[in-house]
Amino acid sequence: MRARFSLGSRSISYLDTGAGTAVPTGDRVLVLLHAFPLAATMWLPQMEAVPAGWRFVAPDLAGFGESEDLPGEPSIDDYAVDFVALVDHLRLAEVAVAGLSMGGYAAFAVLRRAPERVRALVLADTRPQADTEEGRAARLAMLARIRGGGVAAVAEDMIPRLLSAATRAEMPSVEREVRALIEANRADGVRAGVRRIMGRPDSTALVRGLEMPVLVINGEEDAVTPVAAVREMHGMIAGSSLVIIPGAGHLSNLERPDTFNSALASFLAS
Repeated sequence: MRARFSLGSRSISYLDTGAGTAVPTGDRVLVLLHAFPLAATMWLPQMEAVPAGWRFVAPDLAGFGESEDLPGEPSIDDYAVDFVALVDHLRLAEVAVAGLSMGGYAAFAVLRRAPERVRALVLADTRPQADTEEGRAARLAMLARIRGGGVAAVAEDMIPRLLSAATRAEMPSVEREVRALIEANRADGVRAGVRRIMGRPDSTALVRGLEMPVLVINGEEDAVTPVAAVREMHGMIAGSSLVIIPGAGHLSNLERPDTFNSALASFLAS
């Protein structure tokens, strides 16, 4: 399932349910873009429940997991460059894309750079707006925490906001998994990820102009992307579908995977 390819001097790592198998490709490929500060393995609950005839591919975004980062000043567009390289490597003309949180920001970057490569879109626990001044200040504070306490400090700070109270109380294994995923990342990759998020442009106009099939998913208890904000985004996208997942926080795919997978399968079938 784990595969790699070279992009210049860098190695890009990804998970692929179709690697080395006879799984059909065609236009039935979904590329899953992970949240901050996690990695492709956050999508394992989805990759273990792939609808018949589909192929799921989940890259480690630059600097996360087993993918090497780019030199120079970080930009959210770096993720779009790597996405296009991945789709080219897989010899695919276009794919469906699912992005959760930061993965949604990466998806917006892809749509700005190469909209012809995306045929359908899943936006999970994400929003199109750029950071507010308050949000940027919080990112700067996170950079300071990384300098002082490493990636473990990020996990300690973020987990109470990433997971719902119900998840933390009833499913401690999910909290342990998320902590392990965060702490497995390199501090320099997480720092670059923060800077990419801080510098992302507003994507509201892009979202309003979407004409492809779009599914919006959000955890009902999401403290990072509140339901009200996601309903607003859903209202911007003509013909989009909306699924709110009870009991889930910001990492809805990990907290309530069965509900998430059901919504995803229904959307892909349509």
